[in-house]
Amino acid sequence: MTTITPKVDEPLEVALRRFRRAIEHTGLIKELRARMSYEKPTAERKRKKAVAVARQRQRIRRSKPPRKLY
Repeated sequence: MTTITPKVDEPLEVALRRFRRAIEHTGLIKELRARMSYEKPTAERKRKKAVAVARQRQRIRRSKPPRKLY
């Protein structure tokens, strides 16, 4: 359960923004949206494979030395 305690003299809008950020950080919104509609098993595997490939490309890109800018 995500909770925040409002700070002294903190506006309600700021506290609400902190709460939303905390909820996003836990991944609750993402899971809720995923549960709202059914995703076929093949589509789920395809999506997870694409995420894994992107993560692998990112890892390779980070391991290379930076490109020269001249």
